[in-house]
Amino acid sequence: MAMTVHLDVVSAESEIFTGLVEHIQVTGSEGELGIFPGHAPLITGILPGMLRVTKQFGDEELIYVAGGVLEVQPSHITVLADTAVRAEDLDEAAAAEAKRHAEEKMANAGADFDYAEAAIELAEAIAQLRLIKKLRK
Repeated sequence: MAMTVHLDVVSAESEIFTGLVEHIQVTGSEGELGIFPGHAPLITGILPGMLRVTKQFGDEELIYVAGGVLEVQPSHITVLADTAVRAEDLDEAAAAEAKRHAEEKMANAGADFDYAEAAIELAEAIAQLRLIKKLRK
């Protein structure tokens, strides 16, 4: 039997996942991270994208996360996400509209345009659409 570690994934709205996992994969501020039981303690920011969770006994779950913090302790992993949604609950039409809206804002930038905010909106929408596409495969 594979080794496991306890994982909690929470957002401002709710607890998305809690349980034993064999490993997780997430995009941190410095790149892709694979976390297995026994990983060294770590705190890092996370970028919008997919959190791949391999649960105890090998079942896999995909969760969309938009920003937040990953904390790894010897017996516990915590993902504190700004936004977290199970992949199957993502709305493709809403994500496509958010992408179109962000691109439109960037194309029609005015004097009071906040490029950083538009770039974040665009990155989040693209990450959601990628996850939806991956889920279909």
